[in-house]
Amino acid sequence: MTYENLDRKLVNALLGDGRASLRSLAEELDVSVTTVSNHLSDLEEEGIIEGYTPKVNYDKLGYDVTAILQLKVEGSALQDVTEDLREHRQMVTVYEVTGDHDIIAVGKFTDTDDMNDEIKTLLNDPEIKESNTSVVLNAAKEHEQFTLELE
Repeated sequence: MTYENLDRKLVNALLGDGRASLRSLAEELDVSVTTVSNHLSDLEEEGIIEGYTPKVNYDKLGYDVTAILQLKVEGSALQDVTEDLREHRQMVTVYEVTGDHDIIAVGKFTDTDDMNDEIKTLLNDPEIKESNTSVVLNAAKEHEQFTLELE
């Protein structure tokens, strides 16, 4: 029995069905349930698998406005502004980036008024020196993960 690529195969199987049972994973990967359980525990302990969450369609819940915020901030305030954005529940992604802006954040809103209110609240922060907001017209691909290549 070979375990070559077993961790990658296990990750790929979970990407296909994050609710798969240990037994079904073991059958799919042709290993024992104990082997799957041990490898899964190792992947979790190593931080490779960080959790199991549902894939939510926010549009169907009324959050059908997605906005991308590009922010310039004072260099010394980068960490504080980033942390503040992380705490806003409607910000689904926050990146510190290189280039013309320092932070890019993606938020989900119920309508443009909701978006406008949130952005105005954020821009009250004196450490934010400049902002540029784009409204997403169509999400061609969103929140997708990719399967791992096998060696």
